[in-house]
Order: sequence, then C-alpha cells, then structure tokens
Amino acid sequence: MHRSLFFFSCFLVNIMGLYAQSAIKKDKPNILLIFTDDQGYHDVSYYGTKDIRTPHIDAIRNEGMRMDYFYTNSPVCAPTRAALMSGRYPDQVGVPGLIRSIPDNNWGFLNPGTQLMPAMLKRANYHTAHIGKWNLGFESPNLPNEHGFDHFHGWLEDMMDNYWTHRRHGRNYMRLNADTIDPEGHATDIFTQWSVDYIESRAGSEAPFFLYLAYNAPHFPVQPPKDWLEKVKEREPGISGKRAELVAFIEHMDHGIGKVVEALKETGQYENTLIIFTSDNGGHLPSLANNGPIRDGKQSMYEGGLRVPTVISWPGVIQPGSVSRQVNLTMDIFPTLAEIAGVPLDPKVNGRSFLPTLFGEPVKEEKRPLYFVRREGGIRYGGKSYHALRLGDWKLLQNSPYEPMELYNLREDPGEEMNVIEENSEIYKQLNALLRFHIQEGGRTPWQKPE
Repeated sequence: MHRSLFFFSCFLVNIMGLYAQSAIKKDKPNILLIFTDDQGYHDVSYYGTKDIRTPHIDAIRNEGMRMDYFYTNSPVCAPTRAALMSGRYPDQVGVPGLIRSIPDNNWGFLNPGTQLMPAMLKRANYHTAHIGKWNLGFESPNLPNEHGFDHFHGWLEDMMDNYWTHRRHGRNYMRLNADTIDPEGHATDIFTQWSVDYIESRAGSEAPFFLYLAYNAPHFPVQPPKDWLEKVKEREPGISGKRAELVAFIEHMDHGIGKVVEALKETGQYENTLIIFTSDNGGHLPSLANNGPIRDGKQSMYEGGLRVPTVISWPGVIQPGSVSRQVNLTMDIFPTLAEIAGVPLDPKVNGRSFLPTLFGEPVKEEKRPLYFVRREGGIRYGGKSYHALRLGDWKLLQNSPYEPMELYNLREDPGEEMNVIEENSEIYKQLNALLRFHIQEGGRTPWQKPE
C-alpha cells in the first residue's frame, strides 16, 4: 500500500473510533438483546443457505456487523445463559449444566450473590426488562426480578412441551413478574407482542432501556404455525417434512424479530438502539438444523455445538455490512455492555469487551484460553462433566465423560476431522493443564441448592 494511502486509512479508522466513543459519552444507547434457542450456525439466509429466508435477521446483519467466530460457553442452554447474564464461566456461578424443575435431573443452581447483567445496567440508570425464556431458576432467590429486572414477562423453565399450551411436565411456568399467567397463542407470537408493547411503553422516556428478548424457538418440539409451514412447502419443492417444519419455525420467529425492530423505528428509538442477535448453542441435528461446514451440533463440544449465528447493529457506530473474524464468547457480551454503559467491571468477570471491534478499530487478537463445560445426567453422561478448551488455533476436547481426549488444529483442520493428540504431546500437556485449572475454579461453587 502507498504510504500516503496507508496513513489516510489510519486517520479514517481513528476518526471512526473517536466518533463512536463520543456517541457513547453523549447518549447511552438502548440495548435490545435477542437470544434464540438451538439456532444452527447456518440457519440464517445471510450465509447463503438456500432453503431458508430470514430477512429481518439479515437486515440486522446488513446494517451492522457479522461475527463469524462467535462461540457459546456451553453446547446447551442454561450454562450459556448463566455466562451471558454474568460475564463469567458458567460453572463459576453454579450452572455447569441444565437447571431443571425435576430435582433428580437438575445440574445447576445459580449462585444468588452473582451480579447479573440487568443489575449491572441499572447502575447506569437503565430500565431493564426480560421477555421470554429465563431458565436460571424457578423460585426465590433466583427469579428474574430478584436479579435486576424491573419487568419480567415470560417463561421460567427450560423448554415448553407445547408452544400453544405453554406447559412443562404439566405445570405452567408463564409469569408476569411474580404472578402466574396463562396467555393464549403461539409462544413466539406472545413474546414478540410483549416486546413490542414494552418498546412502545419506553418511548419518550429519558432513561435508556435494556430489553432481553429470549425466544424458546427454534428449540424442539418444532411447532410452526400451519400457514408458515405451508408457505415453506410451496416455496421449496422436494424439502423433507422435518426440515420444512424447522425452516418455517425459524422464519416465523424471524418475522417476529422484524415486528420488534419495526416498533423501535415507529417509536423513534431505533437510531439510538444497539441490537445484538445470537443463539444459546448450536443447532439440534435431529431437528435437521443446518450448522454449515462445521462438525456436529447441540450437546457436542465440536464446533457445531458451540459456534452460533451472531450479528450486531448500532446506527452511526458500527459500519454496515462489516465482518469480524475475532473469536468471542457469549460471556464477552457482559463486559462489552458494561463498557458501553460506563459501569466499572467486577474483577470476577471472565469475559472481555469486544467494543473496539464494533468501532472498527484494529485489534490484536490475544491468545486467551477459552473454556467450555457441560454437566449432564442419564446413562450417556452419568452426572459427570465434559469439557473443551481452545487456545489460539488449538482445541482440546472430550465429547463425553467416557470418551478419550481429542486435539485439533482449527486453522489447519476447521472441520475437526484429524485428531492429532498423539503427534502433539506438549501441546496436549499445556492445554490439559489449563483445562484442569478451570475445572478446579468451577469446583469452588456449589451447583445444587443448599438444604
């Protein structure tokens, strides 16, 4: 590159960064965090997937940044949600596995003293709301309103047995703050409308808002409305029935996301709203999720269980159509939002802010160890944990407590096809030592509710 052109490029980058930072200091943005459930890495049309259309998720991507190497902290939902809300590794806050209402199949208890994202943002005068799936506790002291949410309108449990009747094991976990409610309609439509109502209620308020919208979709049972399913079948001749159901399920949810974003625009709040869209883990392969070229899916420590579609928009700050190959985790959202809000970070937080990346500033990728965990029951897992650890291009994993360790070089082998643990004993020792440290750290926090 010619020297004058190089220095001019650097000047533009610096100007963009200064503009973005001044925008934060002048006016804290509203924050809309959209979290989907089990959405496959390539179950979005912005990656060129031919049989699915997600125009509203694509619009967030087109108006903002696509993050191609965004990982969840776990291949299942509750641990990832704990990491999202706390900025910490999930076992360090007591959630190494799924929090369930059936005691003998419960593998997590959120440490009640953990500072969660809404409580952090309230320190910066945010009004905080959670609509949709919570899955971090069913009773006091771990209800959403007890952890900083001013408004909760959603579902306490993990999955729904039916998207129309809203029950799990025959019990109703729908709540409006502390009150049990029994709304009618498809859960996706309900959460969409509640979000639109909340956004409309915040119009004209001086305080910024934080809305955490967590859809249960597209988690099984895959139950799209009939008209959406028929639309997909007519458009995609030859598609399998099961795949058509999942595509329709996601497209129906995408339509809801469009309604929520439109509410921001109609109320004049869009231009000052940061929108983050991501998922809690990789796609569920038995539902015929599309995880693209990466290996495996939900529950797995291979890439398909951990990498998720992620896009972020912020008008006037993030360059439209930009792409990041930076490696980030779900837990990194917490410190990023803390920096945006101007809230000092608790030293216990494990994540790191990727705000400079959103500004378009060149960032030297740090070689930090990234740790993934899941504890589970049943015959396959036996109540034990299994883990993965990534350091630079290297990834060490054990895909069940009863399988041997595997080592992959993700730069040379992104599909994780060649286990090279025998040929790289020193790398194995290094990563195994780091993994043992994280297991010890997580072991300091109980994951069952005390008597």
